[in-house]
Amino acid sequence: MTPSSTSGTALVTGASAGIGATYADRLARRGHNLVLVARDAARLSALAETLKARYGVAVDVLRADLSVAADLRLVEKRLREDAAITLLVNNAGIGPKGGLLADDIDYLDTMIALNVTAANRLAVAAAQAFSARGKGTIVNIASAVAIIPELFNGTYSGSKAFVLAFTQALAKELDGTGVRLQAVLPGLTRTEIFDRAGGSIDALDQSRVMDVSDLVDAALAGLDQGELVTIPSLPERVDWEKLEAARFALGPNISHNKPAARYAAA
Repeated sequence: MTPSSTSGTALVTGASAGIGATYADRLARRGHNLVLVARDAARLSALAETLKARYGVAVDVLRADLSVAADLRLVEKRLREDAAITLLVNNAGIGPKGGLLADDIDYLDTMIALNVTAANRLAVAAAQAFSARGKGTIVNIASAVAIIPELFNGTYSGSKAFVLAFTQALAKELDGTGVRLQAVLPGLTRTEIFDRAGGSIDALDQSRVMDVSDLVDAALAGLDQGELVTIPSLPERVDWEKLEAARFALGPNISHNKPAARYAAA
């Protein structure tokens, strides 16, 4: 018999390890049934068995490589057709192998396919399905480099800037529909992403590296507090509010029918 859940079902991408696996654990603890999505079926199945035994929730495994169009559409179909799904954690993605000028451009294309194309398609599918049902939550995992792109590889920073801007714009469209949005902007986090990219998290300044459990717990606290954008490391919320105020202050001047006087020909 499938366990029932008053919290609904959460679909988590990139769920086999790191941030995704930790979200799966925390959401199961909160009473969510789960659909776990990743490429590694064996790791997903092992995690599913652990979570079922630990929390008594139902856990489905959906093996998919989201950089492959057919697999991506399979996950999209589940989001659209499974009315039990009330939460999407849009986490799947990959990081860079190093500086942009030395990186493999084919690998960068795969990064865009995962970090941008797949994230966009699944979030839009969830937004359309959830708004039709009148409820739901979409959590998009971005990165702190979305707001300071100079700190990291340009393609990766650009992909995460897309996720942030996309979330902010989509939240505006979904206002009043009963659907909640959150963009999470982690800083350096202790996950496998660095090892997969050929580096090591241990080589970094450890005072700047957050444990993945602390990251996800903070992100969920931000979601509970109704934050649209959560930066787990940020001590003072007012600093983000100042940045947003400065951004909106540009609004009246980003579109006029004539160029600014400072661009007039001499």
